[in-house]
Amino acid sequence: MPLLLKVLLRLTILAFFLVALYCYQTSDGRRWIVFNLQTKNASLAKAPSAVTVYSVNYLSSTARILPRNQTNYNIWCIFTKVASNSPIRRKFQVFTESLLRFASINITFHVISDDNSQNIAENVIKNVMISTGKFMKVFYYNVHKLAAKLEDIVSVMSPHFSSKPGTYYSDALFFISLGLHRIAPNSQKLAIMFDADTKFRRDVKDLFEEFNKFGKEALFGLAPELTPVYRHVLYLYRNKHPTTMFGEPQHKGGYPGYNSGIVLLNLERLRKSRVYNEFINKDSVDDMTKKYHFKGHLGDQDFYTLLGMEKPELIHMIDCGWNRQLCTWWRDRGYTDVFANYSECHSETKLWHGNCNTPIPDDK
Repeated sequence: MPLLLKVLLRLTILAFFLVALYCYQTSDGRRWIVFNLQTKNASLAKAPSAVTVYSVNYLSSTARILPRNQTNYNIWCIFTKVASNSPIRRKFQVFTESLLRFASINITFHVISDDNSQNIAENVIKNVMISTGKFMKVFYYNVHKLAAKLEDIVSVMSPHFSSKPGTYYSDALFFISLGLHRIAPNSQKLAIMFDADTKFRRDVKDLFEEFNKFGKEALFGLAPELTPVYRHVLYLYRNKHPTTMFGEPQHKGGYPGYNSGIVLLNLERLRKSRVYNEFINKDSVDDMTKKYHFKGHLGDQDFYTLLGMEKPELIHMIDCGWNRQLCTWWRDRGYTDVFANYSECHSETKLWHGNCNTPIPDDK
């Protein structure tokens, strides 16, 4: 019997060593952190010591905290260049707290960050999980490594869709969603990316239901832009084409463009899409911007807006209530008379978007 125990012990140690070696060799700079309840029915709010943090250097598909018969819902967010007292920290806290408070599903949260910002994000998420009594699996990705993987996309997009093109790292942040299918593990088929300045009023599960409404060619899901920004950007094109509906408000049958504060991505289709790969190459982007006399400054949403003009079947328009934008910047920039036509949204507000640093209502 003692001999058998020794053999079993040695086999266990060997297995542990092989797993550790595999994780080290396959690491891609990603890090995962799992917040785990040690007691199934323990309340995090009452028992903070029940939260255990684990971290390794590999995104392990075997490190599960959820039953295998349940689906994980992948949510992505960018959280970079954040100081401890930055307003972005508070916005991120509001976002994660509202996400968890309303969620009835198993969330897998993917945070693109840098070293300093990641430490802040970890503390925010841990405190939110304690206060809500809910937990989720969290993965962190180094923004510098991801930006390097998207260099070809950034170099094509930034000359046309950046306010001050040339700062590679800053530019990359605004185009990550266009290459998320390269970054996300192949096991991910669907994902939603959110700006950190958003706040849920409904269960994110309902937003994932939008994927069931995608047409057979749709790759993305976005809500309409609720300001006249593309009326402005398309000024020259609209002058040459006075009957166009591009740049007109949606409720008048027009096409106001898209807002990328929330992007639904069918990653599986994107990885296979020959059409999409053709649209993100330099010649295609150059041709589209020339055709519409388009010079943007809003990153990925400028590209989505052009893509929707050229290939509308590739984008599913979601309800404006899922991206209720609060920005009024354009109202005071020469568009006072038409602004209300664009900001109009009669749907129930399911998610606030405090773009342009606009305060989000303190509703519950």
